[in-house]
Amino acid sequence: MTVAANLSPHAPAAQDGASDPGFALYVHWPFCLAKCPYCDFNSHVRSTAIDEDRYVAAFRAEIRHRAEIAPGRIVRSIFFGGGTPSLMRPQTVQAIIDAIAEAWSVMPGAEITLEANPTSVEAGRFRGYRAAGVNRLSIGVQALNDADLKFLGRRHNVEEALAALKIAASIFSRHSFDLIYARPGQSLEAWRAELAQALDLAGEHLSLYQLTIEPDTMFERLWKAGKLAVPDADLGRELFDATQEITQAHGMPAYEVSNHARPGAESQHNLVYWRYGEYAGIGPGAHGRLITPAGRRAQSAEKHPEMWLTQVESEGHGLIENELLTAEEQGDEFLLMGLRLTEGIDPERFKALSGRTLDERQISTLTADGFLVADEAGRVRVTPLGFPLLDSVVADLAA
Repeated sequence: MTVAANLSPHAPAAQDGASDPGFALYVHWPFCLAKCPYCDFNSHVRSTAIDEDRYVAAFRAEIRHRAEIAPGRIVRSIFFGGGTPSLMRPQTVQAIIDAIAEAWSVMPGAEITLEANPTSVEAGRFRGYRAAGVNRLSIGVQALNDADLKFLGRRHNVEEALAALKIAASIFSRHSFDLIYARPGQSLEAWRAELAQALDLAGEHLSLYQLTIEPDTMFERLWKAGKLAVPDADLGRELFDATQEITQAHGMPAYEVSNHARPGAESQHNLVYWRYGEYAGIGPGAHGRLITPAGRRAQSAEKHPEMWLTQVESEGHGLIENELLTAEEQGDEFLLMGLRLTEGIDPERFKALSGRTLDERQISTLTADGFLVADEAGRVRVTPLGFPLLDSVVADLAA
């Protein structure tokens, strides 16, 4: 069975997606060729070949398990993340998509995204992924100069990145790529020039992440040892503001703190997360939020790939957490996710989830300070002034 022939290249716009975010699948492939020094994701390097057939069988078991918990759903999007999913064989990707289609109904035109690295070997697989059913590619470029790519631990150079983008554009009508900015030694002028180049290369979507020092990474160890200096807060703010200004002028405004798209080209998968929809996490370390008769459950799987594999083979699933969320926890998660979006949140949905209303005094104070705005429809949104202080704004509003 294959669903590839039934997938149109564009996912349909969600009907009233903010109030009905839909159901999505996240599939985690945990393996990389090398661990990047800034990365705190659940990724692992192996010196021996991965038994993909064995992992496919385990993914199938996990999918069946989640379908028993959340039957009858209509899948709006599927996202292959990692790790480096483009290290998978195309037939592995197709087998997982087919297993999902056997467990649930897949919406015609559902968005199916795969993260890829732009090494020449992986780029050569792009056509195979398209035939398997993938209709959107997300490419981890990260920088557009070779010195910074080397600093970031990337295994490709700019020439390979540009070639991968060209190949992706010829195969996929929808594709995106990532860049990291606020890199050590990066000036505002240099970032402006690099971002202008990126926008000339971009199709419909860009993810632009400000470098942060994450716990338990090589960069954190270097930073603590005084061997790594990142831009100070003032320059970081200037870089963020320039990013918003330049992308807006180019017709690719931010629809989320770090994600920019032409109108209608937003990542449907990520919108399910940020609108606090329902999603199943499949694979080592994957997280999920499934709605059951008892309530919304927070799920997470064993992180270690081989331990996850053994658990799935013995128990039929890899979950190590499967807890009911309280109303307060749901309200907090809804705020944390929804206020990342420029469309903001509906206070009535917050009330339905949490059982309480937002504090009007806090809203008034944050509005007076210029961090929040309430539109005519009653939605509460973070302003451009508030986005760099998003964590504080969310904490104040949730208090």
